[in-house]
Amino acid sequence: MKVFLIVIFTFVLFGAISAQDAPVDMQKAKGYQLYPGDVVTGKILGEEQFDFVSTVNEDGNIEVPFFDKPVNAKCRTERELRADVTQLLSKYLRSPQLSLQITDRKGRPPVIVYGEVRTPGQVLLMRKATLIELLAFSHGVTEEAGGTIQVFRSQAPLCTDGVEENIWKSDANDPTQVPSKTYSLASVKLGKDEANPIIYPGDVIVVQKASPVYITGEVIAPQGIYLKEGGMTLTEAIAKIGGPRPGAKTKDIKIYRLKNANSKERDIISANYDLIKSGKQQDIPLQPQDIIEVDKSKDSLAQSILKIAIGAGRQAVGSLSGGVGYRVLY
Repeated sequence: MKVFLIVIFTFVLFGAISAQDAPVDMQKAKGYQLYPGDVVTGKILGEEQFDFVSTVNEDGNIEVPFFDKPVNAKCRTERELRADVTQLLSKYLRSPQLSLQITDRKGRPPVIVYGEVRTPGQVLLMRKATLIELLAFSHGVTEEAGGTIQVFRSQAPLCTDGVEENIWKSDANDPTQVPSKTYSLASVKLGKDEANPIIYPGDVIVVQKASPVYITGEVIAPQGIYLKEGGMTLTEAIAKIGGPRPGAKTKDIKIYRLKNANSKERDIISANYDLIKSGKQQDIPLQPQDIIEVDKSKDSLAQSILKIAIGAGRQAVGSLSGGVGYRVLY
């Protein structure tokens, strides 16, 4: 069953579902847990004096008429809170018929999903959801997605068992920074448990864009390509854009590489593409922002003389054919 779910998720995550397909309506999902700021409305059949409209306060409580003590509502579902209030009303009423509903869900902050996803935006969670679900709900990642997904926790989640909150706290190196975790997109694609955390209200999910490398010069299709997770070598990059053109200087390809992330200066790395292809030289792993230049091969002296001779001959033939009239030999 787990393998089947992974296959289905992979199909969804990487673009098999089009933007026109109807997403799951997460607002209709069951199991919504109350947050401070949510509004609860209670009506008791035949006992209007007990009816109430109450907002969950900062302490997570609501006020119910004729009761001195507030009722704890934080992280309670609608059904659980109805049972609690019904039990309290039973002290005053015989078999109270309570209708209780959450009439305004404005206390729970949305999850924000943006970056390289097909449908970025805000998602209001009405139940527990995982990273995989949120990515699938956003119609998967784009072709420009890199290898990392970051989850930022802007506020401590309320309705947890405390275990995950402690994990996040233990990983926080700087208490002044917003806690965050980085997950491998490849691991998410494989459905690994460690790459599929529970997402809580207020979390921010960012699918990072892949870093580019640029290939220019004597190649079939000079362009920039994205350096995805797992990396790419020089020969793989050149193969992706169709390979070198005939006459390219493949024995001395230049790679211009930034000295460091904050520098504009570049080191120059020379690579012999022919030796790499024959296995006599190790292939070169590329780094973000590398510029690969494939120069045009210079002609030898003999080749230059031959080209000049061919060019002069063509010019002479052209001048004769254009300036002399036809003679016909019968």
